[in-house]
Amino acid sequence: MSARTLETSDSRRQLALWLLCAASLMIILDGTIVTVALPSIQRQLGFSAAGLSWVVNGRAAFTVASLLCGLSAGPAMLITARLAQGIGAAMVSAVSLGMIVTLFPEPREQARAIGAFSFVGAAGASIGLVLGGLLTEAVGWHWIFFVNVPIGALALLPAVRVLDAEHGTGLRSGADWLGALLVTAGLMLGVYAIVGTSHYGWGSARTLGEAGVAVALLAAFVTRQATARTPLLPLRVFSVRELAGANLAQLLVIAAAFGFQIMITLYLQRVLGYGAAASGLGLLPTAAVIGTVALGLSARIAARFGPRAMLLAGLGLITAGLALLTLIPVQASYPTQILPPLLIFGAGGGLCLPALASLGMSGTTPADAGLASGLFNTTQQIGAALGVAVLSTLAAAQTRGTHEAGAPALAAGYHLAFATAAGLGGAAIVVAAVVLWPSRRRAALAECC
Repeated sequence: MSARTLETSDSRRQLALWLLCAASLMIILDGTIVTVALPSIQRQLGFSAAGLSWVVNGRAAFTVASLLCGLSAGPAMLITARLAQGIGAAMVSAVSLGMIVTLFPEPREQARAIGAFSFVGAAGASIGLVLGGLLTEAVGWHWIFFVNVPIGALALLPAVRVLDAEHGTGLRSGADWLGALLVTAGLMLGVYAIVGTSHYGWGSARTLGEAGVAVALLAAFVTRQATARTPLLPLRVFSVRELAGANLAQLLVIAAAFGFQIMITLYLQRVLGYGAAASGLGLLPTAAVIGTVALGLSARIAARFGPRAMLLAGLGLITAGLALLTLIPVQASYPTQILPPLLIFGAGGGLCLPALASLGMSGTTPADAGLASGLFNTTQQIGAALGVAVLSTLAAAQTRGTHEAGAPALAAGYHLAFATAAGLGGAAIVVAAVVLWPSRRRAALAECC
């Protein structure tokens, strides 16, 4: 291969990387830009505190659906449009990481590419937090959904030219529609049961019945995957220890992190009285630190200590930051009592995100790269949905049950949410230490073989 061909090939790979990052930017931007606008959406459309979580969990073709979100005139239309966004987001996110791993097979290049991918995600979070607040206060929350339209339109044409078309098995060999129906219904009913506890309680017959049906549906999905001719999720992928452990750890830490993002935004606005723009700026340092660590340090740390050690360090920092947030008073000082935990959390996120991506894609064959990427994205979405549902429900219940009123009652609820998130972070540490950390025997076998 000539030098010119190599240079062209490398340039094409870099452009492909940034197009994939642009797609990720849209999805992350969509999530965080909504966060700071949630109180305004709740007031203007009449959402209940529990119903508001469906705006976040309707994660959600993406550019067109964004237009519909911006034009929404009521809760039903907004949730439906968010579900449509989720279809587009799933189509993009499910393959992005697998394409990056395929484009950059060399370990150092792959670490830098994953770091860049994580950095762009953090950049999207930063832009979303600030822009969401500014747009909400200046022209109204509807405009937060229009931001994705020009990004999607500008990225579409070069993506068609640069990203090679690949032919998979497609639908000709069959599609596991029953499996898709079972897992979707099970997960949605499970989240619905959690959100419904705000009205019916955790021990009510309705909640237990819905939870029981959700568990039965998910168990049926697992059985289906073991017996289907073309399963949606072949169970053999879980024989890869790194993949299984990384996805479980990610499920826990994303539940903690995404729930934290919603709770801290509500704390700043409803307890401390910040406006939408001010709360967005208040969360900007977290996203900035995540991006700086992910792009500037993560590849070198991973090369020096390995992704497992980097993941454990990151999980420890995330858990510490969340634990510190349980101590902030009702009349907290942002510079001295809120900013330090946010910075600690951001440093942990900058270490965790690239490490999880590397471990989640390790040990898979090229043929399974797309499957592993789809699974990795799915656990992110499930973790986010469950985290928001559980933490918001616990916070609302604690607020109602306290003897105080106003800001102190709200703060009590958010403190419980932060403590629960810290517990999820601790559980992720246990998973990483037990499942992902190689024992001496396994390490010896790996060296021999």
